[in-house]
Amino acid sequence: MDFAYSARCQQLQARLLDFMDAHIYPNERAYHDEIAANERDKGSRWLPLDLIERLKPLAREAGLWNLFLPRSAHAPEGLSNLDYAPLCEIMGRVPWAPEVFNCSAPDTGNMETLERYASEALKQAWLAPLLRGELRSAFAMTEPDVASSDATNIATRIARDGDDYLINGHKWWISGAGDPRCKVFIVMGKTDPDAARHQQQSMIVVAADTPGITIVRPLPVFGYDDAPHGHCEIRFENVRVPAANMLLGEGRGFEIAQGRLGPGRIHHCMRAIGVAERALELMCKRLDSRVAFGRKISEQGVWRERIAEARIRIDTARLLTLKAAYMMDTVGNKQAAAEIAMIKVLAPAVAQDVLDWAIQAHGAAGVSEDFPLAWQWAGNRALRLADGPDEVHRNAVAKLELAKYAKAHGH
Repeated sequence: MDFAYSARCQQLQARLLDFMDAHIYPNERAYHDEIAANERDKGSRWLPLDLIERLKPLAREAGLWNLFLPRSAHAPEGLSNLDYAPLCEIMGRVPWAPEVFNCSAPDTGNMETLERYASEALKQAWLAPLLRGELRSAFAMTEPDVASSDATNIATRIARDGDDYLINGHKWWISGAGDPRCKVFIVMGKTDPDAARHQQQSMIVVAADTPGITIVRPLPVFGYDDAPHGHCEIRFENVRVPAANMLLGEGRGFEIAQGRLGPGRIHHCMRAIGVAERALELMCKRLDSRVAFGRKISEQGVWRERIAEARIRIDTARLLTLKAAYMMDTVGNKQAAAEIAMIKVLAPAVAQDVLDWAIQAHGAAGVSEDFPLAWQWAGNRALRLADGPDEVHRNAVAKLELAKYAKAHGH
């Protein structure tokens, strides 16, 4: 098992680190200032940012564009999961940075889905402009009226009506739907309530301007609305969509979900490791710059214990993530299911603890907007629910583990 990064990956790593130093970190305050200025001067926080649009061409020129999509003729620059991992981690150190490189969720997962499962017509209509960074997208799965951790509960109805489908349902926490550039949804719903449990659901591509779609409200996370990206509540009321927009065919929603969520989950984990790494860096710098009770705080035993624990746990999460990426590249997402589930539990939990320690190290400043820690804490806490809660992933790991012994004993 070889986790060595390729020569190309190492070159891109160096280039990306330089780009972050030159264009991302110096603009962290400018990002928030532009959102505030849009609200003050233009009456809305939900506007595309000039800052992001200015940086996108620079990222393309640097060859740091669409790196997430492996084995795609539509994105030949895409890397293997293993080579993408350290780059995704670096991008994850600043929450808005991935968009600059066209590597942000949920677009990456949606582009993976369109690449794998969409017709050529749908690819030309939606995948091509997404790969060019001209628009944004959203993935509509979670619902407020059912326990969506069990996706068989999803009740949104997708009913055939001649050459079309009619969609009726209620979704929420739909990431990216608040962005005015969000032009397309991939919607999961029920096409046949009487089919076998995992064959009732389907996925369909829906243009965001289709009549009957209502954005009810943005949903802040611990007070952060994440404008202009956002997480929204949406209603679909008699939304008419061409039958040709169905992905793969009726009843194949779970098959698509597994193909989509594997890469999506590992990308979340890569970014979470970047968040944890940056939190540790900020914590160390803060502790080494402050004196309490006659000596540097970094010299006090409790903080050395936390620094060491953070270093150990971050490296543990990174190694397990690299193993999952390696397996996805070599034996496929299905065979890597246990590893993907394990990292989806581990990486956000590690990031959450390191962020908490970093906030504590900064004192009152840690919960302010002068540092990125509080915003990242809120986003990372939500990550323990996104793409399936911790409990679902732990259950999946346990079932796979128990199956080994049941098989060994002939059960």
